[in-house]
Formats: sequence, C-alpha cells, structure tokens
Amino acid sequence: METFYATGKRKTSIARVWLRPGNGDIVVNKKPLEQYFEREIASMILRQPFESTQITDKFDVWAFVKGGGKSGQAEAIRHAIAKALANYNSELKPVLKKAGFIKRDARIKERKKYGQKGARARFQFSKR
Repeated sequence: METFYATGKRKTSIARVWLRPGNGDIVVNKKPLEQYFEREIASMILRQPFESTQITDKFDVWAFVKGGGKSGQAEAIRHAIAKALANYNSELKPVLKKAGFIKRDARIKERKKYGQKGARARFQFSKR
C-alpha cells in the first residue's frame, strides 16, 4: 500500500499530510475531521481538491497541523492534499493548479511598526 506525503502552508499554519488508498476517512491531529474542525466550512475546504479532481472516497487522509488558527490550518491541509494528489498522479496537477490549490497563498499578517498604532495605522497627528 503506497502512501503519498506532502506539506502545505497558509498564514502561520504548517500541515503534514499522508494520503493512502482507503474509503475517504480524514483524521486531523489524531481526531476525526468533524471533531477537530467544528465549522462545516473547514471540512468543505479540505475536500475541495478531491471534488475538483473527482477522486472522492478513494483516499484516507492522515494530517498533522500546527500553528495559526482553524481557518489557516484548514487551508494549509488543503494545500498539502493538493500537492500529495499531484504526487500521486501528475495528470491531476493542471486541474489542481487551475483551481488554485497548488500555489501557496503567501499572504500573512504584516508586522506592527514601532512608533505606530499598527502595521499601517498611525497615531492621530495633532498640529497644536
């Protein structure tokens, strides 16, 4: 039984994913998908690469994710699943690439600068 491994990243989340032939079970950090992600949107995000390639219920997913929040973690796992599916079959890569799952979404929070209120926000200027 062959397994396919990939890492995915989003914001500050890093996901390690193993795909192995099975019946569509998804385990995240040793918990079932519905138990780890309470929100239905997160589980929908995870299943997007399978739905776009019409490979639902063909692989079991074993994922470890750390860092960030639940939304970033879900998208990091999606990124890793897409990369693992591309490793499994290179003919799926154009479909996944067109859907935007292969490329890492590099948008992260901009850091706060010293002497300022936030990353871009300034303190109110007073002339007098």
